[in-house]
Amino acid sequence: MRRRPPKLVTATAAVIIAVPLVAGCEAKVYGTPPEPQAPQLTVVAPLGTKAPLPEAPPDELTATFAGLDLRARRATYEAAKAGADITTVVLDRSTGQIISNGNNTPLPIASVVKLFIADDLLLQESKGQTELSPADRAALDVMLRASDDSAAEVFWNRSGGSAIITRVTARYGLSGTTTPYNGRWFNTLSTTADLVRYYDMLLEGSGGLPPEKASIILSNLAASTPTAIDGTQPGGIYPQRFGIPEGLYGEPVAVKQGWMCCWNGGNWMHMSTGVIGADRRFVMAIGSMQPTDGATARNTITQAVKTMFPGGRV
Repeated sequence: MRRRPPKLVTATAAVIIAVPLVAGCEAKVYGTPPEPQAPQLTVVAPLGTKAPLPEAPPDELTATFAGLDLRARRATYEAAKAGADITTVVLDRSTGQIISNGNNTPLPIASVVKLFIADDLLLQESKGQTELSPADRAALDVMLRASDDSAAEVFWNRSGGSAIITRVTARYGLSGTTTPYNGRWFNTLSTTADLVRYYDMLLEGSGGLPPEKASIILSNLAASTPTAIDGTQPGGIYPQRFGIPEGLYGEPVAVKQGWMCCWNGGNWMHMSTGVIGADRRFVMAIGSMQPTDGATARNTITQAVKTMFPGGRV
């Protein structure tokens, strides 16, 4: 895909306070979350510096993307009225345009870190540093598609735990991503800008993972299941179509989702990340923190995406 140097467009910001989380898939934070604020125009840093790209006529902006900064502002404001803080970044890989709501505060990314676990493991395999059995490959697939925690735990421990994050952040230049404070994979902190950068570099091959290995990750994300294997939730499953899949229902998507409860006794964190479009032209990451029940929090992040992309398409 033809690429242009990034152009940053910012919309609104709402503040999220990120602090260490406890073990398990529940997070506890002490203190009072900030009151939702009216949106303000905020500037954030670009995704990162890359080598200059060859000059070429830029692709035409889609009609939806052209007004996205204003809709991101509206989505942020509406979420704040519902008590939610959101952070979002969208990249048009063809034109290089980046739209952000201006909030790039790190969040605990929960199961989204399974992208990094898979990336590191597949790179080891490509270098001949490890061998993946058929059972390993099946476990990796279900980890990415159905967000299997047990598979993530096995691969995390086998590959050195937090050292995985150190290696991946170095390869991809993820300056806003840090290792978990207690060594548990789900407490890894990252930003929506870093996650968009990761997907972009994964797609173009500049993060070091060979294309045939990157395609394993992307094909699994495209086959993401409606519910996740999550032993911490009642019934052992969790709905994972919130955010991008339900908000961009008119587009083919490849997504990795993350969720975590309970922040300060009642706040849900939801994160939706992935690649949008048959040609993989767009990359998006959106995170939300809201003091409510899980179903309401899922609806909030989905509505934010729908506000940004009316009609379910880019």
